[in-house]
Amino acid sequence: MTLTATPPHRAGLLVVQPLKKRQCAECRTGPLALLVLEEGAPRCLDCADLGHLVFLPRGDTALTRRSREESALSAVVVRFNRRRSRYERQGVLVEEAALARAEERCLADAEARRRRRARDARRREAEDLRFTDAFAREIRRRFPGCPAGRARDIAVHASVRGSGRVGRSAAGRALSEGAVASAVRASVRHADTPYDQLLMSGVPRYEARRRIAAVVEATVRGWHAGQASP
Repeated sequence: MTLTATPPHRAGLLVVQPLKKRQCAECRTGPLALLVLEEGAPRCLDCADLGHLVFLPRGDTALTRRSREESALSAVVVRFNRRRSRYERQGVLVEEAALARAEERCLADAEARRRRRARDARRREAEDLRFTDAFAREIRRRFPGCPAGRARDIAVHASVRGSGRVGRSAAGRALSEGAVASAVRASVRHADTPYDQLLMSGVPRYEARRRIAAVVEATVRGWHAGQASP
């Protein structure tokens, strides 16, 4: 999919980083590093009356937010990610004077924001530790045959913040039976069977899972019944 995909609709102005070389439909300049789609036709920033804005890459949330607050005119810059089949935000366009004012504001309270980030990081670390402990206890409760150290390892792996793993899902945070069992099965699959070697040798994922399914289920049933791994 290329630029013909429709960028996401949102309030405010939207600017696209094209994947292919494009020319402005009005002044014919190109190739364009940034463009605006007007009625399906690409326009350069100058023809779209945005040429006086400067690009601020994503990454600094406070600077981005304050730059948009200070700027009378701004636009969000997106680029299409082929692998994920979606447009992703790359940064913003803002007035140069607005960016300068935002940078001054950020410098003025940089130390306060640093301390706040440190406090937030400590709070999240404590929350993660409590959740991991709770997840490990729930594994041991539902699968008493699972060794304590192994239960802890499973809980740590499943509950990494931002990982997208089952422990961070809504079901995982609720310590649901399905989420806990899913984390245990995944651990057994990778640690106690030749599943990873099968994948590396080119065996399709579904076929590899079929081959090791009996071992996984036997181990999980044994742990559930209070039997330690052989």
